[in-house]
Amino acid sequence: MVTQRELPAGRYGSRDQRRGPRWVYWALLVVFVVVGLVVAYVAYVNLGDGPITTEPASYKFVDDHTTQFTFTVTRDDPSKPADCIVRTRSADGDEAGVREVYVPAGGAQRTVDTVVHTSKRAVIVEVYGCSYQVPPYLKNA
Repeated sequence: MVTQRELPAGRYGSRDQRRGPRWVYWALLVVFVVVGLVVAYVAYVNLGDGPITTEPASYKFVDDHTTQFTFTVTRDDPSKPADCIVRTRSADGDEAGVREVYVPAGGAQRTVDTVVHTSKRAVIVEVYGCSYQVPPYLKNA
């Protein structure tokens, strides 16, 4: 026959003693879930696909200081103009040239041609990013 040993109450505490009201655990669980959902939503908005996407179409390194670049811009709101930043990089990874390109309103998808002048020979050209926040000096150009 197996008997259960009694533990000294002063040393280990009582088994019948509760740590706190049950509603505190549920409230903390709800707060934890809500905070998790908020973090997931913020990450989705900031890291998900943006309203403007680009895809390179073609490029040509004309000489050591000139690059021709064609890319396609797709917008979720074609009624708004956009501003895209195109940059080139040299073999050592330095930024060799940068140019802002105005993309006028109209058409959900538009092909854009540009020329980027560089400080040294470029080996790569890319669209750094696009935005609907077009600076005034580009609108008047």
